[in-house]
Amino acid sequence: MIKNIIFDFGDIFINLDKKATFNELEKLGITEISDEMMAVAHQYERGLISTDKFIEFFKEKFKVVKEDLVFAWNSILLDFPLRRLDFLKELAKSKKYRLFLLSNTNDLHISSVKNSLGTEFYNEFKNCFEQFYLSHEINFKKPDAVIYEFVLNENNLISEETLFVDDLKENTDAANTLGIHTWNLIPGQEDVTELFTKKHV
Repeated sequence: MIKNIIFDFGDIFINLDKKATFNELEKLGITEISDEMMAVAHQYERGLISTDKFIEFFKEKFKVVKEDLVFAWNSILLDFPLRRLDFLKELAKSKKYRLFLLSNTNDLHISSVKNSLGTEFYNEFKNCFEQFYLSHEINFKKPDAVIYEFVLNENNLISEETLFVDDLKENTDAANTLGIHTWNLIPGQEDVTELFTKKHV
C-alpha cells in the first residue's frame, strides 16, 4: 500500500524544453557539449560550485557574457499549468499521503522559476510538500542511489510503501533497485493529474 509519494519537478509539474538550452548555446558559438562542460554542470546541480563559478567557467572557456549564458541556461524552463497545482493542492489537503519533492536543479533555474511564477504561486506549490529536496541544496543528484537512500532515511520511509514519479527512466530505474514503486511519466503523453486514473496508487 502506497503511503508516500515523491515527485520530480521538471516535466512533472513545470514543462520543459530540454533542447532549448543547447539550441541557445549554439547561437553563442558553443556547438558541442564536452565532457568538461557536463562535469561542471553536474557539479553545479550538486551545489558543489557556486553560480558565480559556473558563469565564470563559460566566460573563460567560451567568452560568453553572463546575461547571454543565464538566458540560454534558463531557456529550458517553460510554463507551469495551473491544473497541476490545483491537483497537488487537493492531494495535499486530503492528507492521504506524505508528499515530497526531489528535483535535480540548480540555483539559476530555481531563481528563474520563482521569478516567473511569482512568490505566491511558488510558495503554494512548495507548501504542498512535507520536504522539498533540491539537488543543489542537498549535494546529491539523481540517479545516484544515495539520493533516494537519503530521502528514505531522513523521513523514515519504507521503500515498498513509496511511489516515485519522474520523467526520466534512468531515475525511476535507480529508485526501483531500492524497492521503490515508480511511475516513469512520459511528457506529452501522460500528465501527473492522471496519477489516480492510471492507477499508480
